[in-house]
Amino acid sequence: MSTILTPILAMIIWTLVMWFWMYATRIPAMQKAGIDATKMKSKSEMDVLPPEVSRIADNYNHLHEQPTIFFALAFYLHLADAVDPIALGLAWAYVILRIVHSLIQSTWNFIPARFGVFALSSLSLVGMAVCGALTLI
Repeated sequence: MSTILTPILAMIIWTLVMWFWMYATRIPAMQKAGIDATKMKSKSEMDVLPPEVSRIADNYNHLHEQPTIFFALAFYLHLADAVDPIALGLAWAYVILRIVHSLIQSTWNFIPARFGVFALSSLSLVGMAVCGALTLI
């Protein structure tokens, strides 16, 4: 657990958990709504799905956005031999906060709480970037 590669693996595993959750809810919802995926012409045809199903898919998509910065920073820190306890702690904080963000968005979806967790996770990335930049001095 002392390598920064472990939080990367944890983030990947969480993304796959969300992928399974997305399809476990989306496919039955599509069947119930009478949506035939083979005849779909536009993503907007999915707008009839219940919000609790769409939120899970939205979160899965979010896990392919900002976390790319996390992956790049973590690999940079690893390759630059710049991983210290602070950088490692920030990486784990990012992963844990993104999991909390996913759970909030996919269940309760209280926007102020979701935004607060997102902001904290973003600050974790800033901290990781600062750790990397300090190695250049």
